[in-house]
Amino acid sequence: MGKVIAIANQKGGVGKTTTAINLGASLAVLEYKTLIIDADPQANATSGIGFDPKNIKTSIYECIIDDIEPKNIILNSTTPNLDLFPAHIDLVGAEIEMINLPNREKMMRKVINKVKNDYDFVLIDCSPSLGLITVNALSAANSVIIPVQCEYFALEGLGKLLNTIKIVQSRLNPELEIEGILLTMYDLRLRLSNQVVEEVKTHFQTMVFETIVQRSTKLGEAPSFGETIIMHDAQSKGAINYLNLAREVLQRNGLTKMKKSDKKINILK
Repeated sequence: MGKVIAIANQKGGVGKTTTAINLGASLAVLEYKTLIIDADPQANATSGIGFDPKNIKTSIYECIIDDIEPKNIILNSTTPNLDLFPAHIDLVGAEIEMINLPNREKMMRKVINKVKNDYDFVLIDCSPSLGLITVNALSAANSVIIPVQCEYFALEGLGKLLNTIKIVQSRLNPELEIEGILLTMYDLRLRLSNQVVEEVKTHFQTMVFETIVQRSTKLGEAPSFGETIIMHDAQSKGAINYLNLAREVLQRNGLTKMKKSDKKINILK
């Protein structure tokens, strides 16, 4: 049975989609069958893996609203072991259409339950909001990864997200756990970045992943080629960061017995 991990933060531009597609690709190259669910109407995860959202005719929207069979919609990416559940702009209207549905907070769970046994990991790329679609993702997930950028407003809104997670745990999904807080957009040269890292680790301690995703030109340009960082430049800092994150996720889930010295890959350049 696949583990379902939501990647969520209501702040935009913190690296949710970057994390979803590149953690997914890293798990895939480590030979874990992985499905990425694009639950954001902007469909950036869909385009970031190499599919044009304009050509997507059916998506998770149709599965939720029209009860379309999800296995007929899932796309195979160019990365072995990595599949995509695409999105398109129609997902914007899903929240309005779901308002009067019974169990509206659990519609996505019904869809995911039909396919999750085919995968080792299912990653949900959430939209930058705490709306009904994000609540659906949290209700369907076993755990949540929270990307936090190493910038001034890093902790702004994090309290609201944690409160939402607590509400989902108490009312909708008692099994939901926090997989970890992921620090992103780290610049070693900036004092501010180092201060944010210290502050987040002081507040959240073991909840914070050891892996920190550094700022990287390659990470930024890979989506413009419709490629994950693994396919774009496997030797780059970004690729190594996300491979380290994948290995840490595996370690946290008891799926590998690596020695501590083997948990990390050194940055080559």
